[in-house]
Amino acid sequence: MPTQLGKERPLRVAIVGSGPSGFYAAEPLLSSSVNVQVDMFDRLPAPYGLVRYGVAPDHPKIKNVIKIYEKIAAHPNFSFMGNVCVGDDISVHELRKYYDAIVIATGAETDRKLGINGENLLNCYTATEFVAWYNGHPDFQNRHFDLNHEVAVIVGQGNVAMDVARILSKTVDELKETDITRHALEILSQSRIKEVHMFGRRGPAQAAFTPVEIREFAELADCDPVIDLQELQLNEASQAELADPANAPKKKNYEILQELAKIGDRGKKRKFFLHFYRSPLEILGAGKVERVNFEKNRLVGDPGKQKSIGTGVREEFKCGIFFRSVGYRGIPLKGLPFHDQAGVIPNIGGRVSDAEHIFMGLYAVGWIKRGPTGIIGTNKPDSEETIKNLLEDVDKLLPCQIPDTNVLLEYLREKEIKVISFTDWKKIDAAELERGKKYGKPREKYITVEGMLTAL
Repeated sequence: MPTQLGKERPLRVAIVGSGPSGFYAAEPLLSSSVNVQVDMFDRLPAPYGLVRYGVAPDHPKIKNVIKIYEKIAAHPNFSFMGNVCVGDDISVHELRKYYDAIVIATGAETDRKLGINGENLLNCYTATEFVAWYNGHPDFQNRHFDLNHEVAVIVGQGNVAMDVARILSKTVDELKETDITRHALEILSQSRIKEVHMFGRRGPAQAAFTPVEIREFAELADCDPVIDLQELQLNEASQAELADPANAPKKKNYEILQELAKIGDRGKKRKFFLHFYRSPLEILGAGKVERVNFEKNRLVGDPGKQKSIGTGVREEFKCGIFFRSVGYRGIPLKGLPFHDQAGVIPNIGGRVSDAEHIFMGLYAVGWIKRGPTGIIGTNKPDSEETIKNLLEDVDKLLPCQIPDTNVLLEYLREKEIKVISFTDWKKIDAAELERGKKYGKPREKYITVEGMLTAL
């Protein structure tokens, strides 16, 4: 007679990834009526994913969500296993020996390309790597950002692009009491950037940033916002979009943009220029970025379905440093299907699937499930949908061969992998907070895995 999972023994669930979607998956599992053991894996010793390494250092309130994750981690049936890379240290296939179900919560770990010539020139960067660098992500500390130029260009108008623009536009005094790394602060203190130009292919009514993000540019210590009032003129379809109550945040964006356009030159050291209706055609330069060719666009289509099409009018823009911020994408995990164009694991309501069948016992949540959309809170209902389906599948799941975490830990020890528990992480966390006190900061992160392990 088959084992009744969640009754005769705990249902064993591995969650791969410890960002928001991972914790929001653990929460409904642990609060369900099913007896469950949740083990959460992360390739880094530190949990929280993009909350730790993606949220801007000057937006500390957004990181308060960590308190919720700490409560989830305190559940007696929860274990954190940091410094374990699923895919390298242990395969998904091997992990299935120890767990009845596996939830993939690896997010979108890389970025989308523009697909234009010149993206490989020196001083052409991704917003992803810049954000990870100044936030202390160990994978990006060997990056060198050449800020010895007066003009920076950013292509993209989402919140990540806004973060990059704001960090480049702020003074060191505005950043020194945040948890930005001291190394990044030192590099930024030597920045010669005077102009930050942000470009979007559509108009002000379609910009993806949030009102909170754009409003801040009126209040920077030494940077003036510059917006051409002509580019704030809307066609009928865009006016109809903003009249829709569902688009209230976009309407607020537009109102703030109008206010910023009226500010004018206050004689501040830096300028932040916001441009609309332009697509980059080519990045040019002799070995490194020197200029960018743009094409002016116009919008066509019905409200909510407008697309930008080129007008044939081109303009060349001189700059010394270029950032692209046109979206994240997931990366394949060996042993699982992958939709390359969408950059996600194909799934039906979170159940991993391909064109032919559902892979029972394998699930996806968050950006690797749906693509890089929404804010941190968007992951909660997304994860809850997946876990609802997982719990409905319990009676159909094939019980794992070795339902024992201790056996798995011994296997990893034999491979000389130092597994970091949540208790271990709290010691690293405390050490970072203590380091921060020395510099008048909330925290000074360890920027290498070795540094974190040494702190133990």
